[in-house]
Amino acid sequence: MKFHRILSASLERRLKAHLKLGGLVAYPTESCYGLGCLPTLPSALKHLIRLKKRPQHKGLIVIGDSLTRLLPLLCKPSAKQQAELVQTWPAAKTFLLPARENVLPVLRGKGRQKLAVRVPAHSGARRLCRAVGAPLVSTSCNRAGKRVCKTEREVRRQFGRKVWVIGGLVGRQKTPSQIIDGETGTRLR
Repeated sequence: MKFHRILSASLERRLKAHLKLGGLVAYPTESCYGLGCLPTLPSALKHLIRLKKRPQHKGLIVIGDSLTRLLPLLCKPSAKQQAELVQTWPAAKTFLLPARENVLPVLRGKGRQKLAVRVPAHSGARRLCRAVGAPLVSTSCNRAGKRVCKTEREVRRQFGRKVWVIGGLVGRQKTPSQIIDGETGTRLR
């Protein structure tokens, strides 16, 4: 399925239902395919972590099509911080910001109070969030220790029918997004 087709009403309904039932989706991002789910569903997060064989303590990135889409997961950023984020995004820059108390610990990472969020530079990833009307988890589409998937074919080879694959081209970025502490400005990756 290509991104331009996601917006058909029938496909949009099916994808939303798939995600609401805890399903996973693989989709192109700036540097590789991302693997995602709804960030508010514990069963989906558990499924994603198990499928990737990823350590649970690491935390996950959440993307949205706008800062507004991400705000329900965050303690309200200051007006200055919001202005900086709006000016910076969309970009391959992930910011660690204080998370609301109800954000699942597996999403933040063990013992952490901040959530990694981004409005991606990849227009297809933003359109996907807009189409499903929700933010999505965005972790690299690969099993722990394996090479990241750069094509739809690689996703299907590695995960088969365990994920809903959105076809499309990966962006030209060679490295994962930068990770920046939103409070201190310190670059962590």
